[in-house]
Order: sequence, then structure tokens, then C-alpha cells
Amino acid sequence: MKTKSTALLALVLSLAALPLVADGKSKTPDLKVDASPLVRAAAPPVSYADALEPVRQAVVSVYSTKIVRQRLPQFFRQFYPGDLEREQREQGLGSGVIVTPDGYILTNNHVVADADELEVRLPDERRFPAKLVSADPKTDIAVIKIDAEKLPVATLADSDQTRVGDVVFAVGNPLGVGQTVTMGIISATGRNNLGLLEDVAGYENFIQTDAPINAGNSGGALVDAKGRLVGINTAIVSPSRGNIGIGFSIPSNLAVSVMHSLLETGGVPRGFLGVTMGELDAGTLEALDLPAGTTGVYVTNVLEGGPAAKAGVLRNDIITAVTKTPVTTPPALRPKISQTAPGAQVELSLIRDGKPLKLKAVLETLDAAALPGASALEGVTLEPLTRENRRGLGIERGVTGGLLVTGVAPESPHAGRLAPGMLIVEVNRKPVSELPDLRASLKTGHNLLLVYWRGAFRPLPVLVK
Repeated sequence: MKTKSTALLALVLSLAALPLVADGKSKTPDLKVDASPLVRAAAPPVSYADALEPVRQAVVSVYSTKIVRQRLPQFFRQFYPGDLEREQREQGLGSGVIVTPDGYILTNNHVVADADELEVRLPDERRFPAKLVSADPKTDIAVIKIDAEKLPVATLADSDQTRVGDVVFAVGNPLGVGQTVTMGIISATGRNNLGLLEDVAGYENFIQTDAPINAGNSGGALVDAKGRLVGINTAIVSPSRGNIGIGFSIPSNLAVSVMHSLLETGGVPRGFLGVTMGELDAGTLEALDLPAGTTGVYVTNVLEGGPAAKAGVLRNDIITAVTKTPVTTPPALRPKISQTAPGAQVELSLIRDGKPLKLKAVLETLDAAALPGASALEGVTLEPLTRENRRGLGIERGVTGGLLVTGVAPESPHAGRLAPGMLIVEVNRKPVSELPDLRASLKTGHNLLLVYWRGAFRPLPVLVK
């Protein structure tokens, strides 16, 4: 059986055989990998300077320019012929990490999005124009390219081996002061459901650190005590918009996986299992006659003809792990499935009728429009309120209509917000009783739902892409 380290090496070596195309030329990625574990029992060194020196040469500053054209108000045009426009150049600053000697650089999508011009500045003050190769807003990863050879590169670690308490360093150009290294520890792993990528209905799976991160650090490196890349710094949580010790990085394994997919296909196909799910609360455990403290994700429905149905998954099963990785909540299951490529086989660990069971499913690509009962809310299945489902859910008689949420796919961008049993009563202040009502009332962008949930009416904002 392969260990995580050897599995990562096998993955990277197999991906290294994929052709990369830039400027019409076929390239082969040349990633530098060190997947050996940290020696955590050793005494801490007096200085990390030697370990950090190589990666410091591979962390760059990324300058973006966006040209904004504004028409002058009508008042001014009456004095001048033609349509007058005012051109304004907006400047942005972020960081990036060189990962191949021929100039492929990992950074954040939000650093380079909508930029008309990009410039990369190396630590030795060399400057290069850069171009955006491709980006994935749903993970906030972008790949940019400069025309150069024999560049210093960051060595990649296996980010799955990181543990809370590991010493880490954030390297980047905060606030434009120049390359800066800050130190902290890993505070948590697998952070999700934070809402940091809510505007793009994204997939969150962050390493949390207290290493100081500020504006300009985005796209820079989070490195371990051996100077290896374990994450791409991307966001902070702070009421003051400055560092308070709660920063988040995209794990390097995820970033590299997204990079390879972007370079090979120009996009990131995401896996689809074909189940809808609910929280495994105390009431559900009691109804299923399971011991208190049992963890997992409760399967509320299995989509006919989907990968889970083909594998033999049934309604009322409890998914406890996917390919030996435990899952305890729907927000934990969603990224595990979505970040696995369509066509891959996953092993599902289940509890059925109180007994453990293992099944294998081959993931497919999510096509929300083809789901039974699909609505304009991606991955959400709905049905009109009826006398039968009203009685079964204990909905008060005063609630006269609405659309009942019967399932939320783990891949849905609304997973963790909408849940089976919620009743959508209004969309953008318009009553809805049938699916056509919902489609007519929803708009692209932010929407406000009024839902009836657990005996009370509640406003619920959702984003529709």
C-alpha cells in the first residue's frame, strides 16, 4: 500500500508527463518536489536563514494594471464635440511563487483578475512582463507565465502531511514594502465554509496560520521549516482589515493539482457523486438507532443513474469516509468530491443498518441542469409544498405555499446554506410555489430568499452564477 508521500510523488511524476502548451510550444513541467516528512522531534534551530534562502529567491512581486475608461458627464459634452472619455490606470500588488525554471508562476486569481497588464519583479530586481495563462476563481488559483529560463523554483512539500503546531513562514511583498518573511505556526487545516469564496460559489479547503499576512501577501508562499512550499497565501479574517493572526492559505497539493488541470485543459473539471445529504444530528441518530457520537454525512437521497446509485449507495446510508479520509459534515464532503477528477474511483465507507460497509464509486462530471428536479439553484432539488410533506415536516398551517428543499448535492455551491427540509417561501420578495416561479424570480448575482426553517421565517442570501 502506498503512503501519502509516495502517492504524492507518483501523482506529481505522472502529471509531469502531461504536455504544457504556452505560446504554441509544447513544454514539460519541471517541478521540484521533496515529499519527505518533517523531523518533528528535533530541537529547533537557532536560525532558519539557510532553509529559507532558496525559496526566497522563488517568491516574486506581481504588479497588475487595469485600465478603466469613464465617459464624461453629459454636461461637459455640450461644450466639446464627440464622446469624451477619461482613462484611469488602477494599480494592484500581490505576490507569486515560481514553480518551474521556465517561468510558470502560481498566484491568486484575485491578484490578476481583470488586469490589462501584468509585471513580475524578481528578488534580484529583474522585471518581466507576464501573461495570464489560466485561472480558477472557484479555488482562487491562477497561473501566469514570464519569458525566462533557469529561474529559481520553490520546492514542493506534501501539504497533506502538515499538522497543527508545525512552524511555517509567510513570504511575500506586504503593503509594497519589499519581500518580507514572517513566522508562525499552522493553526488549523481543512478550514471550509468560511464564505471567503462565496462570491464565486467557490470550494474552500484552507490551511490556517498565525504567520502575519497583509495586503500584498496574496499569492505568496507559505513554507515549512525546511523551506518547502506548503501553501499559497490568499486571505485574512480581520475586523480592521489588517493582520490579527488569522490567515488562510491554499494547500500546495490543491494548488498544483489545479495548475496541472488548467494547463492541460484550460479548466478544472470537478467530480460528482450524485447524492443529496443532511446533517447527522442527535434526532437522526436516534431515529436510525445509532449510538450517540456517531459521525458522518446522512444520505437523504440518491440520484437515479448517478455514480452513487451505480455503486449501491442507498437513502439513509451514512457516509463516514471517502478513500479513507473521514468526513463528518456536508461542507467537508463537498470539497473532497469536487476536488477529485471525474473518472476517478473513490472508496466510500458507510454505515447501513448499524453495520459498516465499503463501496466503490466512479465519479462523473456534475451537470446540474440534468439532475432530476433540478432548479435554478445549482445542485438543489425542490418540490412544491403538499399536504403530505407539510404533515411529515410539521409545517404550520399558516404557511400556505413554497418550494421544499428535498436535497442538496455536496458539490452544490449552496451546500451548507440550504438544507433538506427548508421551505423557500419567497425569492427577492416574490412568493414562489412552483419551479417556474423560482426560475422567474432568481437573477444572476446576489438573491434574497425567505425560508421557513425549524418553526421560524429567516432571510437567507444566496449567490447565483
